[in-house]
This record gives sequence, C-alpha cells and structure tokens, in this order.
Amino acid sequence: MVLYRKIATFPPRGGLALAALVLALSSVHAAETEGGRSDEVQRFCTNIADAARDRRYALQAQELERLRGEVDSRIAALEKKRAEYEGWLARRDAFLAKAEGNLVQIYSNMRPDAAAERLSEVRAELAAAILMKLDPRTAGVILNEMNSKNAATLTTIMASAARPEDPS
Repeated sequence: MVLYRKIATFPPRGGLALAALVLALSSVHAAETEGGRSDEVQRFCTNIADAARDRRYALQAQELERLRGEVDSRIAALEKKRAEYEGWLARRDAFLAKAEGNLVQIYSNMRPDAAAERLSEVRAELAAAILMKLDPRTAGVILNEMNSKNAATLTTIMASAARPEDPS
C-alpha cells in the first residue's frame, strides 16, 4: 500500500515517466492480485489511462511538428536550388541567343582562316555561341585555324554551355 501511495503522488514529467509508472503499477497489480489490492490498482490504472493516452498524442503531435519543420526546410532548399537552376538556364538561353540567324550565316560563309581571325577579336562568349550554332564540321575547321589558346578558351566555354547541369 505504501508503494501505491508513492506512485499515486508521483508527478509524470514525460512519456517515459508515465510509461514507467504504468509498468510499475502493472507489476504491483500482478503481485497484489492475491492480496486483494488489485481493485485499487485497477482503478488507478483506469484513471490514468486517459492522461497517458493524451500525453502520447501530445508527444506524437510534437514529433509530427518537428518532422513538418524538417520537410518545410528541405522544400525551401529545393525551391532555392530550382530558382538557381532556372537562372542558369536563362543565362544559357541568353548566351545561345546572342548568335542568331544572320550572324551565324555570315560566319558560315567566310573562309575558315578569316572567320578564325575575326572570332579571335570578339568576346569569347559571343565567339563560342557563334561556333555552337555553326555546322560542327565548319566550326572544327575554324577552331583549327585559331591559335591554341583562343581555341581552348572557346572550347571550354562551349563545353560548359553544352552541359545539362550548372557549370559554376
């Protein structure tokens, strides 16, 4: 009976304390079944069952809120990455749009050595965009006519633009 009174006055401080209390009462209940105190223990267990269930639901709700926060932060990170990718894609499209129609046609009709000389003088991004729009055979001949440093720079830019993921 003394153990029962100590347990009955024990303030539950969390889910573990409540679980320990229920286990202790179950063992007391099993031990006292023969002694006639089982009725008291049964009533006590029945009385705290609702509180235990409420506490368990509260703990589950806290865990769900924590998980919701994690999911929301991951969604925010994915949205940020998506925005970065869309920005990169827009830059790539703008890069390719620099070398439109007539300009590409002009360079495709030039002699390769003259085209190489002219493309060496323009901005590297524009030259790479023009070369990417040209027929691969024509672009290869023009790159062959350029000095190796300019050809390597343009090739690097073209390879970066052709990659499906962000080169930066």
